[in-house]
Amino acid sequence: MKRLLAVFLLISSQTMAQKLVIQDNVRFLALGDSYTIGESVTKASRWPFLLIDSLHSRGIDGLEPSIIATTGWRTDDLKKAISKAKLKPEYTLVSLLIGVNNFYQGKTVEAFAPEFEELLLTAIRLAKGNKSSVFVVSIPDYGYTPFGKDNQEKITKGINSFNEVSKRITEALGVKYINITDISRRGIHEPDLIATDGLHPSEKMYAEWVLRIISESKIEAAKAEEN
Repeated sequence: MKRLLAVFLLISSQTMAQKLVIQDNVRFLALGDSYTIGESVTKASRWPFLLIDSLHSRGIDGLEPSIIATTGWRTDDLKKAISKAKLKPEYTLVSLLIGVNNFYQGKTVEAFAPEFEELLLTAIRLAKGNKSSVFVVSIPDYGYTPFGKDNQEKITKGINSFNEVSKRITEALGVKYINITDISRRGIHEPDLIATDGLHPSEKMYAEWVLRIISESKIEAAKAEEN
């Protein structure tokens, strides 16, 4: 009974610790794949850049985001790229969005889980060990795009399974999980949310992601008008 109580208290404390605090003088590192590099949109339209712009409008200073992401990357590809980049733990904000290509390329969710966890632990380390400076973005559902609509049921089922695993790991580690998948599922009925390639998000959808991220964050700056 004592052991069960200890486990419950540990899980409860981790759940309570799930918060995202964005402080002034942001040094932002975004880790991911095509959704982070912004396939089919301009550099300024990528969501990490839109996030920094949004923070600037709220009185938060910050450098241009550093991005380690490439279209087609799986969790193992991202791990190799981070290792090669030899990053230092100097970031005040780190995001992780990865997994769609694990699913698309036929990798199992069971194989994805430990690789995702390792990447998230790396993200925490790069944020100087501060979990409240790290957040995970859920995988968008490309079944609701012109590219994926004919296989929507299969794609949605797969995306759900990968997101369930990533959310469970994220919350167990006490990190903020931000769900944007529901926004992506409006794409089939709102064409302007989809980029011209018929698959990836448009700047408009990325802007909605940023609003979601901001709404679920605590912004701390002496000159910010609202927190």
